[in-house]
Amino acid sequence: MKHILVTGCAGFIGSNFVPYFLERYPDYHLVNLDLLTYAGSLENLGEVADHPRHTFIKGDICDRKLVEHIFNTFDIRGVIHFAAESHVDNSIANPGVFVETNVNGTFTLLDVAYKHWMEGPFQYKEKYLVEDPSTIDHRPSTGGTVPRFHHISTDEVYGTLGETGLFTEETPYAPNSPYSASKASSDMIVRSYRHTYGMNTVITNCSNNYGPKQHDEKLIPTIIRNALAGNPIPIYGDGKNIRDWLYVLDHCKGIDLAYHEGKPGETYNIGGRNERDNLYIAHKICEILDELHPMEKNSTLKSYKELITFVTDRPGHDRRYAIDATKIENELGWKADENFESGIVKTVEWYLEKYNAN
Repeated sequence: MKHILVTGCAGFIGSNFVPYFLERYPDYHLVNLDLLTYAGSLENLGEVADHPRHTFIKGDICDRKLVEHIFNTFDIRGVIHFAAESHVDNSIANPGVFVETNVNGTFTLLDVAYKHWMEGPFQYKEKYLVEDPSTIDHRPSTGGTVPRFHHISTDEVYGTLGETGLFTEETPYAPNSPYSASKASSDMIVRSYRHTYGMNTVITNCSNNYGPKQHDEKLIPTIIRNALAGNPIPIYGDGKNIRDWLYVLDHCKGIDLAYHEGKPGETYNIGGRNERDNLYIAHKICEILDELHPMEKNSTLKSYKELITFVTDRPGHDRRYAIDATKIENELGWKADENFESGIVKTVEWYLEKYNAN
């Protein structure tokens, strides 16, 4: 049984990843380290609460002694690192928390993993320090014996785009918020451990995720929640900020492929090829709610769209993100199964069930 440390998996993406991964790989045991901040909940892991190959540990990725204890106790053979502070508005209000978790936390995990795999019971020192580490097959899928560290990052590290163009793996980093700056910093630390020590790392940078279990603070849950409550639906600025939307299970499949098949030291961008602006998203969700959960007959409103309200824009709000996923599509065979129109219906249906609104 291979023990993998997964971090932050009581949150949105991780809690979708864990059941997917456990079902797909019966030879893995997942050790899930999560601090259970406001963005994480054990309710998200209800379907795997009693799973024999899932161990949950409440704790902080910045707690070096705890991380060392986990590596020593469970014979950790790989890391898939989701844990992060991720809400841009919160990073503007309190940037220090983002530096601590996203930068220092990632460093702690990396350094403990490297020292454990190099100096600990695995004794991989010779393989890590060969003159050309690229000559070793580090891929878990092919039986490579060198453990892998997979870092989950974001397209926001690239900054903002104009009306045309796409982010590729070669796009220079230009983060514009404390959140994206902290993620860019963590990416650089991961990169340094590869190039300095030959560590077996992979980085994936994803576009905006959506789907079941996303925290209420994010755009799509905010639209749904406020609409159902009959409250104003807040849209920043003119609503024309564009994001490339990726259904969360498609992202999980991309992470799976990158972890198992990705080349050591490589970065893979995962995007849904679904560019939509925020106002379109609000209108689309309202249309779905009008059909699936019509307003009360005595309501003075005819459509949820009438609740849409424009609010003061976020400071430094990036105008457009869009990912070119050609590399992961061509090299690893990944492809998104959901387009935005199919994925958003599934997402609204999930939240309607959550709020008992059907």
